[in-house]
Amino acid sequence: MSVHFLRVLTVGVVNLFHRDLGGAGRPRLVILHGLLGSSRNWQTVGRELAGSFHVQALDLRNHGGSAHAEPMEYEAMVEDVVGWLDAQAEGARVTLLGHSMGGKVAMLLACRHPERLRQLIVVDIAPRDYHSEAHRGEFEAMNELRLEELHSRAEAELRFEARVPDWAMRKFLTTNLERTEDGRWRWLINLPVLTETLPVLERDALRETDRFGGPTLFVAGGKSRYVTAADHAAVRRHFPAAEIVTMPEAGHNPHMETREAFVALIKAHTAQ
Repeated sequence: MSVHFLRVLTVGVVNLFHRDLGGAGRPRLVILHGLLGSSRNWQTVGRELAGSFHVQALDLRNHGGSAHAEPMEYEAMVEDVVGWLDAQAEGARVTLLGHSMGGKVAMLLACRHPERLRQLIVVDIAPRDYHSEAHRGEFEAMNELRLEELHSRAEAELRFEARVPDWAMRKFLTTNLERTEDGRWRWLINLPVLTETLPVLERDALRETDRFGGPTLFVAGGKSRYVTAADHAAVRRHFPAAEIVTMPEAGHNPHMETREAFVALIKAHTAQ
């Protein structure tokens, strides 16, 4: 796809937007969302986990309420999160939970800054390369959308149909659209940078020598192809203490598709 944009960007560490979902005074649980997501996607689960944790969900750079910035690379995202921990976590070690792209950030942070973590939880992603034609169709659909002609999110969903066959994904994509004060629509995500760096984001974030020996839980969706039995050896090579749990009824988003079981799993694992 050939798309040209005017960029207004921040360079360096980004001060990340976060949502405090409750549980102040309890051990901290910090949540990192997936590609094209935001902290908004974790509000329900976060509040349900607030009985056990002080839950804070972050928006990674180029997503949600956080600044648009380059480079869009895992090392830069890790430094953003470390900067947030310096400012917000008061030196406490945290349980870090990352989903999909956020899981890659969490894995890399755990390996490079193990002293920051009590536990690591990775949701439906493995330490390997990915290539998704579905993602390419989604980005093409978003880039083709003429915002100046758009009247509603429902209209955007209709325009996505040709390239994005899954209705739930079409609805998810439109959560990144926001109406401005003058009635126009804009993307909350940094669509130009995410479009160009998709191949970077699909690559494995870890080096061969990266290790984290602390308590680790990998949660896989049984109906998802993101984590398969063939990935277990790579998981345990980088995370030798990892427990790998497959949720049979879940797809790529266990926190949404099987929410009650997911919350129960996180509570049971972190109570150990």
